Amino acid sequence: MSNHIENCPFSKELTLNKSSNPLTIRTPSLSLTQQNNQIIECRLTFHVTPELYHRIDTEKLFNLKPEVKAPMSGDFLPSNQIQIETTLQPDLLPQLLENASTAEEAANYLLHLSQQPEPTTNKLIYTESWLCLSVKQQQPNGEVGYNTFWNYVNPSTLNHPEATSEELSTGIVNFFKEWTQANLAEATQNATSEFLEGISSVFKELVDETFSETEDNTTANQSIFTAITNFFESDEWQFVKIPEISTLRLLFRGENGQWTCYAKAREQKQQFVFYSVSPINVPENKRLPITEFITRANYGMIMGNFEFDFTTGEIRYKTSIDVEGDNLSFALIKQMVYANVMMMDEYLPGIMAVIEGEVEVKEAILRIEG
Repeated sequence: MSNHIENCPFSKELTLNKSSNPLTIRTPSLSLTQQNNQIIECRLTFHVTPELYHRIDTEKLFNLKPEVKAPMSGDFLPSNQIQIETTLQPDLLPQLLENASTAEEAANYLLHLSQQPEPTTNKLIYTESWLCLSVKQQQPNGEVGYNTFWNYVNPSTLNHPEATSEELSTGIVNFFKEWTQANLAEATQNATSEFLEGISSVFKELVDETFSETEDNTTANQSIFTAITNFFESDEWQFVKIPEISTLRLLFRGENGQWTCYAKAREQKQQFVFYSVSPINVPENKRLPITEFITRANYGMIMGNFEFDFTTGEIRYKTSIDVEGDNLSFALIKQMVYANVMMMDEYLPGIMAVIEGEVEVKEAILRIEG
């Protein structure tokens, strides 16, 4: 598969939204990668001062979280510009391509959005919609910096129909090998390398299942309710149908508790929504701290979000997808469902700790997110 890359520098500074403190980047350039006459990726590259990079790093802008960073080669100098390369999250690429078909048109469209007198809600110019691929600085003795996890397993590759499990598993293993060799003591490196080689084959099986499109896991020409029912039957979940509202009620047991789930089909809007409902309702005297907990937990989340009913005290985690003009495959359903229950299971101990008054909200979040 040969790729064609089209580049275009911006004519002006680009301002990206970040809460109440926008981020203005200078000398940005945009590139579109085309494969088989189809645009598969949009990248944004720009330079920042070391001071501005410190802000980006501290605030984890462009999804630059510590756990996605590969080891740093050398140290940044305080005087030289730092280059940051990012890629647009694949689920937002169709939105960009509705308004642009060339790199120049895409750059001008982003500039147009950023120059609106009132802040726009368009996600294309929000920092969290872009994934950092690399951070580099040119120095007299060469280039220093680091790549991120997304440079090893690019999201555009994950979404590409011709992606192979070997490509994906190799990328993941290479990232963790590099990270491990830099962060673990020499005595444990050999054992860890063996472990990482082992997970390559496990991940290969997982991706083969996710990306296969056989008659058994396709949902073409089916209603969404039929598709999700067939999925949970094949995945051996126990459930109760609520056909009058096109919903399934299910039970899931994680490492930290058991709770009720709801899988809802919105046929007219061609949407699928999945909820995990916390097994504990929040008492009235704990609803303010739980509101803070939910707000902190939701910040930076990509796959779904927590919802809190302040009146009833119900907490739930939601993942959803709009498949208008497409099919709801088993692979998509599985990704949504298991991403959902994993997040509820991860944050449930923190929810319980805040309700029971064991820790302050910040400490509860810190225990989870580290």
